[in-house]
Amino acid sequence: MKFQAAIDIMPLEALLDPQGKAVSNNMKNIGLPEIGNVRIGKHITLTVEAANAAEAESKVDDACKKLLVNQIMESYSFTIEELKEA
Repeated sequence: MKFQAAIDIMPLEALLDPQGKAVSNNMKNIGLPEIGNVRIGKHITLTVEAANAAEAESKVDDACKKLLVNQIMESYSFTIEELKEA
């Protein structure tokens, strides 16, 4: 079975987010002063071959922990959905 994962990676709340701060500070310059506290992260999609959803989740979690996420500075969450074959 094939599954698609959507992974969101964000800087930890306790850490400074320089990109988010720069965007927040410039919102007033583009006429949007009511927008603030912007945090910028990454969104990754991938497909995984697995026998079932639980195995797919385990493989995606391993990929996040071993390669995609710096757990000292970032947190992550993901969703998995089965891809229907056409």
